Amino acid sequence: MFSSVLIANRGEIAVRIIRTLRALGVRAVAVYSDADRDARHVREADLAVRLPRGYLDIDGIVEAARASGAEAVHPGYGFLAENAGFARRCAAEGLVFVGPPAAAIEAMGDKIRAKETVARAGVPVVPGGAEPHDDLAEVAGRIGFPVLIKPSAGGGGKGMLRVESAADLPAAVESARRTATAAFGDGTLLIERFVDRPRHIEIQVLADRHGNVVHLGERECSLQRRHQKIVEEAPSPLLDDATRARMGAAAVEAARSVGYVGAGTVEFIVPGDRPGEFFFMEMNTRLQVEHPVTEMVTGLDLVELQLRVAAGELLPFGQEEVRLRGHAVEARVYAEDPARGFLPTGGRVLRLREPAGEGVRFDSGLAEGMVVGSDYDPMLAKAVAWAPTRAEALATLDRALGSTVILGIATNIGFLRALLADPEVAAGRLDTGLVERRLGGLVSGEVPGEVLAAAALVVHSGFDRSASGDPWDVADGWRIGEPAWTVHRLGVPVRVRGAAGDAEIEVNERSLGRARLEWAGPGEAAVTLGGVTRRYAVARDRDTVWLAEGGRAWSVTRHEPGDPKDRPGGTLAGDGVVRSPMPGTVLLVKAAEGDRVTAGQPLVVVEAMKMEHTLTAPVDGVLAELRARPGQTVELDAVLARVTPCE
Repeated sequence: MFSSVLIANRGEIAVRIIRTLRALGVRAVAVYSDADRDARHVREADLAVRLPRGYLDIDGIVEAARASGAEAVHPGYGFLAENAGFARRCAAEGLVFVGPPAAAIEAMGDKIRAKETVARAGVPVVPGGAEPHDDLAEVAGRIGFPVLIKPSAGGGGKGMLRVESAADLPAAVESARRTATAAFGDGTLLIERFVDRPRHIEIQVLADRHGNVVHLGERECSLQRRHQKIVEEAPSPLLDDATRARMGAAAVEAARSVGYVGAGTVEFIVPGDRPGEFFFMEMNTRLQVEHPVTEMVTGLDLVELQLRVAAGELLPFGQEEVRLRGHAVEARVYAEDPARGFLPTGGRVLRLREPAGEGVRFDSGLAEGMVVGSDYDPMLAKAVAWAPTRAEALATLDRALGSTVILGIATNIGFLRALLADPEVAAGRLDTGLVERRLGGLVSGEVPGEVLAAAALVVHSGFDRSASGDPWDVADGWRIGEPAWTVHRLGVPVRVRGAAGDAEIEVNERSLGRARLEWAGPGEAAVTLGGVTRRYAVARDRDTVWLAEGGRAWSVTRHEPGDPKDRPGGTLAGDGVVRSPMPGTVLLVKAAEGDRVTAGQPLVVVEAMKMEHTLTAPVDGVLAELRARPGQTVELDAVLARVTPCE
């Protein structure tokens, strides 16, 4: 085993790798960008080295490995994990790359070449075509719409678009090519027949340097939104033993076809109405985000096995020794606001309480006080639960999410709990379009009345407990009945009449009745309304109060009623102002000052956390003011343009 390993990654996966290195007695070397100088993985590593040019700087990582005395480099996932040039550079520098050979990365990293390679090995593939040999429009006409456009060099759903008709194809190709070029440095695209109501099932494979290849069962990854996985589980509720064995054998053959070494995942698409069929989609030549569910049903540490294989050891077991026990489910916690179309969010972590208990695992890169910005992917953590049965695992995961507190950042935890409670999910009737079809019932921007009452009392009692314990000792200038407070970006005025500890709560002139607040401890408020007492976690950031209960969180900010910031997107109907719906970077500007524009016309494209969002003209008129320029960093609700409406 190595004595020192450098982790060329960040966030929760870096923390997770450090955990295994520590258990093995191996020195963990972290690297970090300027944006991550105070990150948790930096604090937990034995040594941390700054990367002035970021995580994609191969020269900087190699230099850090040399300076730290690391013998091996673990790339995690994302960034350089599937970069063949990085793997070759490590080998040239005498560093062991904890991953497959560069040739295997190249063979499977190009989706076009990968399909050709596995097809020769007898693995079924989805009908389609690819550039530069095929004309995408001609292939689409031949295989029929709808189709999927994908970047050949990428993964993770980036640049993947469903196209419904020939008329939509040119714009989709332009968008996919732009995303592919920006994300992967290669704009080559492929096209595939769209499989209706498909299920996304992947097989975990593991191979050593001595020709041994095994699979560790499958993971069901069908619960997705915008081609990004949300909830994953092992084993799949769809497969029977015979189909599982056939898919596993196909995945092993796919790995053998490229001389694979290490941990990897072979992904298949399965028609929902024909579960006995499956088609190869791609191979991820790295550890997957969802690897914990496989670890929990097999009892294996995949990171440890990666390290042992990279050190030249034989796999310690054969296929016949792999046993699956119980059921595991994972939910990805993102910094995003479901009520605003899942736009990326950010902010400072004001308060953090991670779930714990039997059968619960929480892989996280979070720490109180850290800032979540728009530089990287919005995934914050992974909540994982194991139990003897699927129903019990789902219930355990729901309880874990309900006990999680992340204040200071809008997250998708409430949405995840609603998704887990969906009858189709509970029954295991899954497909990759299920989330989008049922989104209306899973997302709500409405704030419950009891939360409004709690927010009002917390705000009017001075945000938190004063030194004396008397809210009247807090010198915040508040007076009884003076002005309303509003729930952030929802425009809901809340008034308190009477003493702050026991007061009449009024929302939009509708009485909620009398409510009482008691501080149950630092940052813990117990609020009684209508004879029911609920306990909230509370934190404050200047003029904003955050409350959390049951995994959901709300932010409350002091504004006078009528302030434009109290409305969704910060825009009053017809005012012509275009504001950024998220913190991020201006990617494109599609109009110029003085242009005549029509409502719905694209004006500015903002990118944050690898997501593009096109801002359009709110009304017909003239683009009287344009404050956006490509490359500009913008804050949430920043004014980017102003359209003067037509008379």
